[in-house]
Amino acid sequence: MDMLNDITSTLSNYNWISQVFLIIFLTLASNLFAKKSLLKLKFQLEKTQNIWDDAFIDAIHKPLSALIWVLGFTWAAYVVQSVSDAPIFAIIDPLKDISIIILITWFLINFVKNSESNLITKENNADDENPLDPSTIHALAKLIRLAIIITSSLVALQTLGFSISGVLAFGGIGGVAVGFASKDLLSNFFGGLMIYLDRPFAIGDWIRSPDKEIEGVVEYIGWRQTRIRTFDKRPLYIPNSTFGHISVENPSRMLNRRIYETIGVRYGDAFSLEKIVSDIKDMLKSHKDIDTTQALMVNVNTFAESSIDFFIYCLTKTTDWAEYHNVKQDVLFKILNIIEANKAQIAYPTKVIELNSSLFEAIDKN
Repeated sequence: MDMLNDITSTLSNYNWISQVFLIIFLTLASNLFAKKSLLKLKFQLEKTQNIWDDAFIDAIHKPLSALIWVLGFTWAAYVVQSVSDAPIFAIIDPLKDISIIILITWFLINFVKNSESNLITKENNADDENPLDPSTIHALAKLIRLAIIITSSLVALQTLGFSISGVLAFGGIGGVAVGFASKDLLSNFFGGLMIYLDRPFAIGDWIRSPDKEIEGVVEYIGWRQTRIRTFDKRPLYIPNSTFGHISVENPSRMLNRRIYETIGVRYGDAFSLEKIVSDIKDMLKSHKDIDTTQALMVNVNTFAESSIDFFIYCLTKTTDWAEYHNVKQDVLFKILNIIEANKAQIAYPTKVIELNSSLFEAIDKN
């Protein structure tokens, strides 16, 4: 009888083991159920055009699974704590709270990242006349992620028993010291922020500065520096603070390209010049690649030393650099044909020397 009581007592003492195994089993089952449910929900949401639900379901998948395991292990730890007085179990609650904060932060950062990717994909495929600039989306996503990390860190410190007011006061004093020590870094940071907000250029734009030897295509806009690929394919790294005190020209956003040329005709063809100017103006007005809604001028400009000069001023429809030169070449060839059709010639530098007839008479007498 005593032996039976001992066995019963022993089994009752180790009852917690079966409870722990049961909790682990329930946790595993809950995790599998959550995964299958999320997969079915994801399949349904993929049929919609809403980008936010897709970002949400992709972001929550792994954090939710980890959260189920954290809650399961916490529950199991409580069971073990009921039969043990080990000091290590005092960290169960703080560890659980910190884990939950980390998982929520993980989910929020994933959600912002997925939303950023979906927004960029949507804007690239959208027909909207004023889509969001990818650089702006990147900037907003970075700011939101930074805010999430800072907020989560403060909440975690509060959970661990630290005074947030003290941390913020220390951070304020430390911020002043750090600000003096890293003023260039902060200057570049705010310079990058201004680029994102003002959007003087975006990734893929061709930019140049008349103040600095800067010209190329923007490849990357970071918080500290901007990378430009020059036309000889070299990377050029520019601190963002530089753009705060230089002029930046963005040819990628031009609406037209300009043809502005001065052409000289011989003085001997002066009486054909009026017809030449008229024919060239008609040619430009009927040219399919010239934007006739913009300024278009063909006028005699000046009486030069060896020619009578006229200029042409017009704008092409294209802004593509290579195509523009093809259009310009075609226009110049047509001008040559018009000048030749009017039996005139383009002038070149000449000089006429007039000799006094009395000089020849003196030579003859001698």
